[in-house]
Amino acid sequence: MACAQFRFYEELNDFLPPDCRKRAFEHPLARAATVKHAIEALGVPHTEVEVILVNGESVGFSHRLQAGDRVAVYPRFESFDIAPLLRVRPAPLRVVRFIADVHLGRLARYLRLLGFDTVFEPGLGDAEIARRAAAERRVVLTRDRGLLKRRIVTHGCLVRATRPLRQLEEILERLQLHRLVRPFTLCTQCNHPIEEVAKDAVADRLEPDTARYYERFYRCPGCDRIYWEGSHYDKMCRFVDRLLGATPQTQERGDAT
Repeated sequence: MACAQFRFYEELNDFLPPDCRKRAFEHPLARAATVKHAIEALGVPHTEVEVILVNGESVGFSHRLQAGDRVAVYPRFESFDIAPLLRVRPAPLRVVRFIADVHLGRLARYLRLLGFDTVFEPGLGDAEIARRAAAERRVVLTRDRGLLKRRIVTHGCLVRATRPLRQLEEILERLQLHRLVRPFTLCTQCNHPIEEVAKDAVADRLEPDTARYYERFYRCPGCDRIYWEGSHYDKMCRFVDRLLGATPQTQERGDAT
């Protein structure tokens, strides 16, 4: 069987068997294999790849491999100028929106807290997640690399961390989202933007002490949840501050009922 030589760089090695990491290795080619098929056959989702060189030439996913080809595969570049090379991933989405799989519910709530539109519906299967991601131009967040190999998924991140807070830090770092954070603007329960509401309009739903000490209130039009800058608001601001390494942003909400 015809073979090509592959070399994967940086974090892409995490997807490979231990004996293939950080070195060149031979791998058999399926008949008429494209470089995308070969890369994913080795376990690397196409959404994790930024640049591919075949025999030193930049190519796209549809390039057909030949016996003896030398394939170098690179992840997203943070500091190198790759303008002369062909980026195989689509351009970044103008609006960053996410859809998270069934295993990432806590991460979805954290992202909503920071103001990122994040769909999380535990009943969605992989096919529906992929369909909605394509239709609504969302980034797929998952711990299942198989989901990211679906053809219609153009933007996605395999979440490597297992603990929700570390997952959040990972996504912020990998996608460089810090400057896009708009905390306390979305309902963490249902993902709708929350709106300021007159105190009189919600007075009958407030506890006596809440009505006595607070004047600004917000309501989610999706689930009718009420928010205010209550007792744990400062705690949430400190949480955001630690994530961003900046002064707490205190412009919006706190407690909810």
